[in-house]
Amino acid sequence: MDNTPRSGTELLWSVLGGDPALVDHVEYGGTSGLLPARLPVMDLARATVAVCSLAAVEHAGLPGPVRVDDGAVATAFVSERHLRVDGRAPVNFAPLSRFWRAADGWVRTHANYPHHRVALLAALGVGDPVEAVATGEAVDAVDAVDAVAAAIGERKAVEVESAVYAAGGLAVALRTPSEWAEHPQGREVAARPLLSRERLDDAPPRRRSGPLRVLDLTRVIAGPVATRTLALLGADVLRIDPPGNPELPDQHADAGVGKRTAALDLERPSDRRTLDELLDSADVLVTGYRPGALDRFDLDRPGLVTARLSAWGDYGPWGERRGFDSLVQVATGIAVTEGSAEEPGALPAQALDHGTGYLLAAAVLRSLTEQRAEGGSRLVRLALAQTGHWLTTALPRYEPERYLAESEGPLGRLRHALSPVSYEGGPTGWSRPPGVAGADAAEWRG
Repeated sequence: MDNTPRSGTELLWSVLGGDPALVDHVEYGGTSGLLPARLPVMDLARATVAVCSLAAVEHAGLPGPVRVDDGAVATAFVSERHLRVDGRAPVNFAPLSRFWRAADGWVRTHANYPHHRVALLAALGVGDPVEAVATGEAVDAVDAVDAVAAAIGERKAVEVESAVYAAGGLAVALRTPSEWAEHPQGREVAARPLLSRERLDDAPPRRRSGPLRVLDLTRVIAGPVATRTLALLGADVLRIDPPGNPELPDQHADAGVGKRTAALDLERPSDRRTLDELLDSADVLVTGYRPGALDRFDLDRPGLVTARLSAWGDYGPWGERRGFDSLVQVATGIAVTEGSAEEPGALPAQALDHGTGYLLAAAVLRSLTEQRAEGGSRLVRLALAQTGHWLTTALPRYEPERYLAESEGPLGRLRHALSPVSYEGGPTGWSRPPGVAGADAAEWRG
């Protein structure tokens, strides 16, 4: 019988190249039954936090043990929902970030950022993008929602997806797991490992006379979760945002804990020189922008550990697309698994984001540990779609059919649950099927 908490940790720790013996240092506990879903979301959450903790004690040279409390894990995986700012609950999804009924199915959009909202409206021919920029939240009135619903309802889901992405927005058509498996990007994802870790050269490690220096060029949620975790472990994390496009306030409040933040316009020579100086003295660079978006800034440095995070991977036909957890769930079939093609659902947490975040932190720490012994610049790459693939294919999943049996008898062909009472040498099933009620003699058999 699988020990699911341990098996998930073992799988991830193996992917990270860690010493298998260290898995014995993990202790599991806490409230059970949290983050309920059809997919093994709690197993994903538990395992990613466990390997992050293992990588932390390994890097620090501590003996452990590592304690994984399900209550703490489940709460952290919905940290943005528990956030309160002076008693106010956060805004996690804007009115135009939701499911919409298309002419032949469903579409999910993401329009939390103003420029993505403007692109969505422009692609659908709804409202005036210039006015949308000027009025901000005012464009998210009921009439805008109704207008978007009407525009999407007249088009096929894939047509909406293509038009919105072409305009610089974000929209994804709902796909079943089998449709994603046949999609060119789905095939690319399935053919690749959960994450990649590369040694790029023989450069010596950066000399450190103080805390680990982490340059954070990420956006919600996975990248900030990773750098938030590195800050917890003692790193000096400096987050950089463009002056005209800061992080959403509530996302910053949730994921900015432990960090310092600064604004740099990389199109300005003086700010670009500042970034270069920061990179020259950094130990770790974490990026979470669309693949290729930062290439022109030449961020590579010898001896640096670089972690690149994306939604769909930096390969395949969607390799340069933006994306978020909610959209990845829709494209990869997770929304159908958690609901149906008629009524799509969602995971109980943005688990692809949070899980990838802890996995990213673990990969950075493991790379630093290996670099300390062997040197070399390091590159780590992760994608939300890869984590989604791992969730749907690698972890043990509850399949009721495994625990059902069929038998012929007086009542016909029955399907029934197997008994959970099981031990070595014990019975594997009942000796007879149920008979017709009242048809047996009122006597003992022996």
